[in-house]
Amino acid sequence: MSSGVRMAVLTARFEGIAHKMANTLHRTGRSGILTIARDFSCVILTAKHELLTASDSLPIHVLRGPETMCRTMTENHPKLRRGDAFLHNSPYHGCTHPADHSILVPVIDDDGIHRFTVLAKGHQADCGNALPTTYMGSAKDVYEEGALIFPAVKIQSDYEHNMDIVRMCRMRIRVPDQWWGDYLATLGAARVGEREILALGREIGWDALEAYAGDWFDYSEERMMEVIRAMPGGTVTRSSRHDPFPGTPDDGVEINVKVDVRPDDAMIEVDLRDNPDCMENGINLSEGCAHSAPMVGIFNSIDHTVPKNEGSFRRIKVHLRDNCCVGRPRHPTSCSVATTNLADRVSNPVQCAIAELADGLGMAETGAVIPPSSGVISGIHDGEPFVNEVYLGCTGGAGTPTTDGWLTILHVGNAGMCFQDSMEIDELRHPILVHSRRLMPDTEGAGRLRGALGAYSEFSPLGCEVTVAYVSDGNHNPASGARGGLAGGPSSQFRKTAEGALEPVPGCAEVVIGPEEAMVSISCGGGGYGQPSERDPERVAHDVREGWVSRRRAEAVYAVCLDDALQLDTERTALLRKAQIAEG
Repeated sequence: MSSGVRMAVLTARFEGIAHKMANTLHRTGRSGILTIARDFSCVILTAKHELLTASDSLPIHVLRGPETMCRTMTENHPKLRRGDAFLHNSPYHGCTHPADHSILVPVIDDDGIHRFTVLAKGHQADCGNALPTTYMGSAKDVYEEGALIFPAVKIQSDYEHNMDIVRMCRMRIRVPDQWWGDYLATLGAARVGEREILALGREIGWDALEAYAGDWFDYSEERMMEVIRAMPGGTVTRSSRHDPFPGTPDDGVEINVKVDVRPDDAMIEVDLRDNPDCMENGINLSEGCAHSAPMVGIFNSIDHTVPKNEGSFRRIKVHLRDNCCVGRPRHPTSCSVATTNLADRVSNPVQCAIAELADGLGMAETGAVIPPSSGVISGIHDGEPFVNEVYLGCTGGAGTPTTDGWLTILHVGNAGMCFQDSMEIDELRHPILVHSRRLMPDTEGAGRLRGALGAYSEFSPLGCEVTVAYVSDGNHNPASGARGGLAGGPSSQFRKTAEGALEPVPGCAEVVIGPEEAMVSISCGGGGYGQPSERDPERVAHDVREGWVSRRRAEAVYAVCLDDALQLDTERTALLRKAQIAEG
């Protein structure tokens, strides 16, 4: 077998193991956030803490951070044994945020040597926060946030549970049986990975697997170098502004990114140091998210076939600052919402900055998160507490050089890996009634390739009150376009009264909805890429016929005319576009 074929076969084998882990977690979890939305990640690392494969994972979860989590495991527990498992959710030790309970299992060969580490990370519906949500945007620090923090704490020895830790979690978490089911699913996923890698090592040989990992990293680095060398060089500074939240300045938080592409060195550097200090709220980034977020923007902007692993990461350098809201937080800074809001305000301008280097690179901005349609719902129904995150709305994806925006991307760091909930399944699992879920016309960021539309969602509780907790960015600062593309539609949220009136509610809040009321959520549209007048007129006509773009907007923004039968009027369109060019 040639070295290239061998590398391809072993890459597929390791990716297959990661898929098996993910399938285990998806099929055995208890909460909807795992079994419906798939808000989890499964990865494999070498014993040197190098990311080998991140198949079936959310980029913001795993591009960076797992290596620090594994290093924390080995530093805290120098003697690893087969049958060990560690619970990790500390944002100060590599994890994304406290809601992402992660299980780390070292893969120990028959001679007692640590060969690999498998990591399964599952977002929790409830992690013991002071309020019934895993997203506490208003938490002034980790103490007000209130979650239990586990920095690679041993939860299994010789495959037996440390029941003291289990009892601690069950006493703190509002839905202990649900957490226990999700914990076992996450642990099971990690054990599946351990079992499969042990079998692969016995089949192939551990030295051969170690040699493969080195060759795979070198190949991935070479692919990354080829891509960067083909890019135009340059340094671009770009900013993106997060809406005002509790604990932020009155005008929100402006995040600045400096992207330096150096083809001669085959390097991309991103500098995040020119940004505010950590704030007294929960939207600060953990170090893992601060490293991953710009990498999301970079990988979104280049050839998607470049492998995402330790090898390609060698050609990316991210500069962070201590005690910075998008840097390295100091305990007890809260990082409750680290995976989404400010992380997106890093990823988005990075891909927009790369778009400024040349047409055909980068992307526009994806819409901001987390609207109430993706909020955490909680309450008491029939005497029993319930807590879960629902995914009833879709934030619009960004226009790219080759495609319109991804409709169900959820947010830029998620990369579309999570699924939208079935309304009927949510109604079966929770005491809610979903009145409406639909796309909002004319909310796309217009462009040569347009952003995806925002969405309208409306739901009510049944037989109880429901608290909806959310951290909705994009009310004031919608997704920007790139290379002349326009911004997407903004988000907004309302309490709908029993009389049908819409009462605006804050962007970051826990809103109580009564049985005769409804939660109304409008999510962001994505930004457009390129001038709208450059869009293929037939594609504009298609969007009008689908009801996504109004006939008036088609003419005013895209310079495309349709007749009363909604068919393209080529002559009027040509004249309109010619006149638009003449006007400048």
